[in-house]
Amino acid sequence: MGAVDADRAVVIAGRTLEAAIALHQQVRALDLTAVASAGAAMAQAVRAGRKVLAFGNGGSAADAQHLVAELVGRFQLERTGFAAVALTADTALLTSVANDYGFERVFARQIDALGQAGDIAFAISTSGRSPNIVAALEAARARDLRTIALTGRDGGAAGRLAEIHINVPDDCTARVQEVHCTLIHALCEIVEEG
Repeated sequence: MGAVDADRAVVIAGRTLEAAIALHQQVRALDLTAVASAGAAMAQAVRAGRKVLAFGNGGSAADAQHLVAELVGRFQLERTGFAAVALTADTALLTSVANDYGFERVFARQIDALGQAGDIAFAISTSGRSPNIVAALEAARARDLRTIALTGRDGGAAGRLAEIHINVPDDCTARVQEVHCTLIHALCEIVEEG
């Protein structure tokens, strides 16, 4: 397979940016109450000494780690670090649980071990249907964690399970992930200012 010529590459880049802008504008036109509620819940939790447990698969795993980095480090304001853990980051733990209990339990097992009432379980899933995401939200609900789901498509089971559901209603995984990143930044700003 040959390299894409420069003119074709410019067309692809332009088309990608136009699609990303269009979906951002579509989501901006929606009711953003769930975003405000999620930010307020996260701010309340971290200021009360609770923690955010974030998780997802693939690109959503990277988004979970991005969210946690902004909370523990800083987003835009100098402040004390907020307690947050990416349940996607410990490969020894993930592979151990996957080997012993199955991949569908990799996040639920960590919620059982680390989650306490009042913590936030923050699920990120472009489909809303991943069995390990659904199992983690079920475990979080059983332990009285507050649950937030950031989803795409129709939100799937994850969206229905979450106390607060932020949905990007589109079927293109890449475009959904782009809007998820922007929404994560909005949430971080809300938490910092909360």
